[in-house]
Amino acid sequence: MYWDQLTSPEIDALERSIPVILPIAATEQHGPHLPLATDRMIGEHFCRKIHEAIPEKTLILPIVAIGCSEHHMEFAGSLTLSHESFSRQVEDILKSVAIHGFRNLIILNSHGGNLGIGTVITEKFGYRYPEIKITFVTWWKVAGEALFPLNESGPGGVGHACEFETSLMLLIAPDLVKTKLIRQGANEATFPWAEGDMLRGPRAGFYRTMKAMTPNGVYGDPRKASTEKGWEISRIVTESLVQLITDLRNVK
Repeated sequence: MYWDQLTSPEIDALERSIPVILPIAATEQHGPHLPLATDRMIGEHFCRKIHEAIPEKTLILPIVAIGCSEHHMEFAGSLTLSHESFSRQVEDILKSVAIHGFRNLIILNSHGGNLGIGTVITEKFGYRYPEIKITFVTWWKVAGEALFPLNESGPGGVGHACEFETSLMLLIAPDLVKTKLIRQGANEATFPWAEGDMLRGPRAGFYRTMKAMTPNGVYGDPRKASTEKGWEISRIVTESLVQLITDLRNVK
């Protein structure tokens, strides 16, 4: 169910233990071949798949479409909120949900730049509202092991506007993917311990802007993308998210 498609009495009639999902995303550059809305559209896609799978067992809030993207601001079109503004917005939405008595909250993330602040928000909110269960989940992390066999581009291949994101966008909005402009990422290597991607992650944090990491804005190799791979990624991640929601529903 979608929160803003229900009436106030319909919301009031719901069990307060139903998991409520707040999707958070970003509006930022995704190389020359993907739209600025990529993270938002992927997040909305997984919300739609959850709704189709378990429509009466979860409640989906409107997406927070602009996230923490300061590291992308050297690329035209990128939008960003400061950590403080983003945190306040997300916390206020969650607080509103809590005021209405809902006790099972899930932040569903589709942007790497939201990972750090998302963890902070989860810890702060969980401490302030101990009677509420709050979970923070990122789509590529919830199904990391199951996604590994799909990765043809190898280490550093699935980072940004990459094999996985491009495959999902070929599934979700093929008309917005400029296939003739697909190029391999111009990844600029630094230290072995600072290199990673969606599936592997670095061993230590080393800050660089996206422009410094990859001048063409693509981190990875989207040439390995396909619609078929997008379907498989979608299936694997959706199954993992539905399982997570089911587990949380069963916790008393």
